[in-house]
Amino acid sequence: MEKTIIDYIMVYATPIGTVLVGILLGWLFKRFIHSRLKKVTEKTKWKGDDVVFEAIESHIVLWFFLASLNIASSSIPFISDEYIGYLSKIIISALILSVTMASSRIGVGLLNFWAERQGTDLPSTTIFVNLARIIIISIGVLVILQSLGISITPLLTALGVGGLAVSLALKDTLADFFAGLHILLSQKVKPGDFVEMDSGHMGYVQNITWRHTTLMERTNNIVTIPNSKISAAIVKNYDKGDPSFSIRVSVGVSYNSDLDHVVKVTEEVAEGVVRDVDGAKKDAPPIVRCFEFADSSVNLKIYFRGLKYGDQHPIIDEFIRRIHKRFNQENIEIPFPIRTLIHKNQSE
Repeated sequence: MEKTIIDYIMVYATPIGTVLVGILLGWLFKRFIHSRLKKVTEKTKWKGDDVVFEAIESHIVLWFFLASLNIASSSIPFISDEYIGYLSKIIISALILSVTMASSRIGVGLLNFWAERQGTDLPSTTIFVNLARIIIISIGVLVILQSLGISITPLLTALGVGGLAVSLALKDTLADFFAGLHILLSQKVKPGDFVEMDSGHMGYVQNITWRHTTLMERTNNIVTIPNSKISAAIVKNYDKGDPSFSIRVSVGVSYNSDLDHVVKVTEEVAEGVVRDVDGAKKDAPPIVRCFEFADSSVNLKIYFRGLKYGDQHPIIDEFIRRIHKRFNQENIEIPFPIRTLIHKNQSE
């Protein structure tokens, strides 16, 4: 009986030991070699290697385990060669699946890195992240099926015929999908932009999904617009190119005012606003222009430059407060609307 137990242990010692050694080697590789290489890559200027090392970090031990299990499977007793072949295919399929998941993370990470260098937010949208993952995972699944001995040719043919039927049934959905791709590739709008549609909707682009684009209005309301509508719409993008824009404020003074003095005082107030308000563009001095003889006043226009849309409100508010106070100090009159009526009596 003792001999039988020893023989039993000896028979299974080799495959079990092989698997344990594989797991140990994987842990050692991850703990010492991979961690040291990762520290080296963190010091390089190219960030793509960081993406690769971070993506494979969680799969290293699994890869060593599957490789050692595949080696040990050939020495497992009481299993026929046919079942060993099946086990080997399952192990290889699991390895391919793990590599596919790591490749998916690498692909999305490199896409994000490339977009960051290009100065765009292209893959940060849901549509591109999901599209990249679906393509990589689909290729991995086809490779797994091929490794299992399943012919993928009939599957591809069936998918082609089924895809045609689905495309006809989901015509509007596919139109929105390809419109979303067009929007992203053309950079018509991108997440973070403040846009105004010809329909009157205004807001910050939150996300571009496979079906629709979401805008957040300044009142924090969410507006959902189909991609096909945005693709065909006339869109004013306040953040395209130089996001700074002109801010115009009008003010009227009495006809009795000294316009040279009025312009000088107004310029001093406007320059103080530019200097003190965060939303004002510091390298763009304000401009004061007299532009109209109105019914009861001489009107001036003051032009500021804001850093982005939305900064005009604190600039206008601060300027009106200061100019009203300063005009009172300088005895510069801001007249009420006045209309002179002349009545003539006609004697009979």
